[in-house]
Amino acid sequence: MIIVYSNHITNRLKHTVKLVFEEVLHCRAIITDNLEEFNSSTSPKVNYSPLEIKGAIQIIPNGLLFENDITEKEIPIGNWDETITLFPNEGKLIPFDIFAATFYLTSRYEEYTNTKRDHYNRFLPEESLAFKHGFLQKPLVNSWAKQLLKVIEENFPEYSLPKKDYEFVATIDVDNAYAYKEKGMVRTLGALGRSLLNFDFDDFSSRTKCLLGLIPDPFDSFDKQILLQKKYGFKAIYFFLVGDYGLNDKNVPISSRKFQSLIKHIGDYASVGVHPSFASNKELDRVKMEIDRLSKVIHAPITKSRQHFLTLSFPETYKMLIDNGITDDYTMGYASMLGFRASICSSYTYYNLSLEKEEALTIHPFSIMEATVRHYMNEPVENVMQHFLPIIEEVKNVNGTLTVLWHNDSLSELSPWEGWSSLYEELIKAAV
Repeated sequence: MIIVYSNHITNRLKHTVKLVFEEVLHCRAIITDNLEEFNSSTSPKVNYSPLEIKGAIQIIPNGLLFENDITEKEIPIGNWDETITLFPNEGKLIPFDIFAATFYLTSRYEEYTNTKRDHYNRFLPEESLAFKHGFLQKPLVNSWAKQLLKVIEENFPEYSLPKKDYEFVATIDVDNAYAYKEKGMVRTLGALGRSLLNFDFDDFSSRTKCLLGLIPDPFDSFDKQILLQKKYGFKAIYFFLVGDYGLNDKNVPISSRKFQSLIKHIGDYASVGVHPSFASNKELDRVKMEIDRLSKVIHAPITKSRQHFLTLSFPETYKMLIDNGITDDYTMGYASMLGFRASICSSYTYYNLSLEKEEALTIHPFSIMEATVRHYMNEPVENVMQHFLPIIEEVKNVNGTLTVLWHNDSLSELSPWEGWSSLYEELIKAAV
């Protein structure tokens, strides 16, 4: 157990101490403002105050965790053994406020103060501190925690602190379960008509053969995914889009018995979560409807979620999810860039800056998505792994959790995914 002293205990500090020690390092920690209790403890001691306390590791506060408002800030940058840091100070063993820096990055403080957004109302990675200072592809919070643990072990060698194992989690967004099947008569005839009007006879032929049962649906790669899961023994989670058809929501209707059967089949091998539709961003009652639809199919509560198009606004999105019984969200990442949106590769509890309190929601960040390199970076498939491998190594080096985001259609070999079907297994081999 770690004991932390502070002469001022706030919700921000309690949340951050829990995040660093329990959620990242997996060791128990307590906070006290009683100096006598702190001095008499035989546990490893961390002093979070300006006071000099003999026998304790000191972290000098910069003040962020003692505030209760949200203001635009100029964040000073330093370094600690070649690692970029925020809020540097004159501390000897810990030369920056590791708690304030962790809180700033993981609470997504900057997303409350910076209002610039893309056309889908998403925070721009180019606006982030991580991008501007070149650490977007580094899980800095985990690196800091690892260095802090090393300092603790060196100064309190009689204590043996636990070590967390690296973990790999594959998450699959099912935006469109089938390319041709189960679309209904109107959509199917419309698609066939467009193929003829565009003189796309290959698409017309493939669609017709699939509908006649002569060839499999190219998006139906689920059996292959399950075989890979069995072969390599990793955890998988599937997020199904079950919203109504719309401009940005084009999945198979949930009324399809084949689609329902697929969801149940996947549920036998992996966790199932909801993929709230793009339309639900403006019509919040849709989220409850979509969660209820999915829950009825699998006959179990739905507690996991990832936003379609990765639309995430603070604190509105998380409030909507919490109000509808979601306990675990997997949206924390960027669509247009690889890396760590919150500079962390461990799951952690959400802190609502607007209410200044911790909420009953666990955030699971992802750092790799195949659509990022295909659609935003325009990389040919032969170059993709050179972008993935450094991130995988970063996570392994800090014994974090590597969560990747994939789609069933990227295994289809249909345009624009020609040549990509083997990439998923190549990633898995490197990641497990």
